[in-house]
Amino acid sequence: MKIDLHRIKIREVIDGYKDSHEEGVVAYGGKLDVRPKYQREFVYKDKQRDAVIDTVKKGFPLNVMYWVKTGTDSFEVLDGQQRTISIGQYANGDFSVDFNGRTAMFHNLTKEEKDQILDYELMVYFCEGTDKEKLDWFKIINIAGEKLTDQELRNAVYTGSWLSDAKLKFSKSNCAAYLLANDGGALLTGSPIRQEYLETALSWINNGEVAEYMAKHQHDKNANELWEYFQNVVAWVRKAFPNHRKEMANVNWGELYNQFKDKKLDAKKLEIEVARLMQDEDVTKKSGIYPFLLMGQEKYLSIRAFNDKMKREAYERQKAFV
Repeated sequence: MKIDLHRIKIREVIDGYKDSHEEGVVAYGGKLDVRPKYQREFVYKDKQRDAVIDTVKKGFPLNVMYWVKTGTDSFEVLDGQQRTISIGQYANGDFSVDFNGRTAMFHNLTKEEKDQILDYELMVYFCEGTDKEKLDWFKIINIAGEKLTDQELRNAVYTGSWLSDAKLKFSKSNCAAYLLANDGGALLTGSPIRQEYLETALSWINNGEVAEYMAKHQHDKNANELWEYFQNVVAWVRKAFPNHRKEMANVNWGELYNQFKDKKLDAKKLEIEVARLMQDEDVTKKSGIYPFLLMGQEKYLSIRAFNDKMKREAYERQKAFV
């Protein structure tokens, strides 16, 4: 793993700064992908954003940033996105701060004050290496601060055309996957913005081996295979269990779809059993009703009998101890 520390002035970083909203944010003369398309959006609150500028104008150190090398002379921000956008927005005149006792936007500053900001040096690590090396390193640096999710870490490693298209479909608040999975009742938990919908779909399609699937498809032109699979899973669930319940959001539907998609199911009979078991006080994990029923009543009853047996044995041991 090659990790090089660089001191880069703000004037260099904001050169060519452009925020195209859903199309992403670029800077550093167009060589830095600050926020890749359809990744999580700017989330800093006004006080956090203002604190970044206050730190810079006072000459205090900001935390180091990490850029992933994606080409000969191109980078993607792994850590430091919110700070970089805060600086770019201020230089772009998007907000004002208290500057030496007065409220001022960047264009209101004197030349000396502007240079004070533009000549501030950011500490940036350039990171490059194998996929495994980068993933291991990113996990180490992700110990403190605003933690990245496991999927956000994987996204930093397996960049490319496939990931850009996958983010478009799975990584926005109102992305296609979110709308589909919540039309008629939520089938997933988590947040698309934090990449949890994408992670779930990947886990479903490849039996939990998310990184393996991403590595295999990293250079595909699009994520159509994953999107089609996700649509099929949702359609299958809605058909088999048309009566939505909140517990359905905690079911591993991909695992069940992979195993039972070709089995003929009777939705009416399943609903009768679901309703009955939902009322059963002995069934404490209601989301488990769905896999138990699809496995078959015999297996479900054997599991329940086993649990009852374990409860009885525990009770007998407790009595003997007393």
